[in-house]
Amino acid sequence: MTGVITGFAIILAVIAVGAILARTGVIKEDRERLVLNRVAFYAASPALLFTSVANSDAQTLFSPVIVVIFFATLATAAVYILASALFFRQDIPTTTMGAASACYFNSVNIGLPVSVYVLGEATYVVPVLVLQMVVFTPFILAGLVADDAGGRSRLARIWEPVRTAVFSPVVIGSVLGLVVALVGLQIPDPVMRPLEILGGASIPMILISFGASLRNTAPLATPEDRPGTITATALKLVGMPAIAWGIALALGLEGNELYASVILAALPAAQNVYNFAASYQRGMIIARDTVFLTTFGSLPVMLVIALLFGR
Repeated sequence: MTGVITGFAIILAVIAVGAILARTGVIKEDRERLVLNRVAFYAASPALLFTSVANSDAQTLFSPVIVVIFFATLATAAVYILASALFFRQDIPTTTMGAASACYFNSVNIGLPVSVYVLGEATYVVPVLVLQMVVFTPFILAGLVADDAGGRSRLARIWEPVRTAVFSPVVIGSVLGLVVALVGLQIPDPVMRPLEILGGASIPMILISFGASLRNTAPLATPEDRPGTITATALKLVGMPAIAWGIALALGLEGNELYASVILAALPAAQNVYNFAASYQRGMIIARDTVFLTTFGSLPVMLVIALLFGR
């Protein structure tokens, strides 16, 4: 479990840097903090996603594990949406961020160490990254702007969020990377190296902004967002791994594929969820609090899973 601990240590250290910068006045206002999110969303994250997906082996993009994660993601999101509709009504963007926080997990800076050091290879996490960015991200971004259509027609209210999501930088970067991987193109170093350097700035900027956002409030401090945050956190830490376990067993998976399905589903909510919320200024509190709580809570959950599997 050294890789898991290292991944968590990296994340928490950079978050702490952001909190210190905010406390000492280096980052003074939310406007200054959100510049980091916007640069990450429009430049660094697309570069990171393009290079990560483009450098992957196209043959590893399809496995039974990705099928489990796909259906576990849909099921977990559906449970959150149902809970929201029955027990704590939220607007569409906030519901979207709660559902995303419950099922959209950190497949990069924790997922990669987990895949390499815990599962023994990176082939399981790369397809998940592609699935999240190419398939699920457009729906998340569409939900964030779903109530911004004003008095326009129903067709406009449907089309505008979809168009905004499909043509967002992070989706375009992911799709272009997928095309490169599937076609087998070799991108020249003078093009790829600058993109890799730019992409390397994505996660630190998001984490620093996240840490700075903790300056003025503590997790679960906002009463109206508390039920959604607790529900999303419980689903991410317990619900999604349990759902993934059940789906994997139903599909006949066993051994390393079964273990990979469950351990990946137990990863914490992704910082990208918070970055989407911060970039669009919708559902930020529930995204921030769920990312924070699951980042701390998922480590013991994964240790328990490892023990249950005898790893």
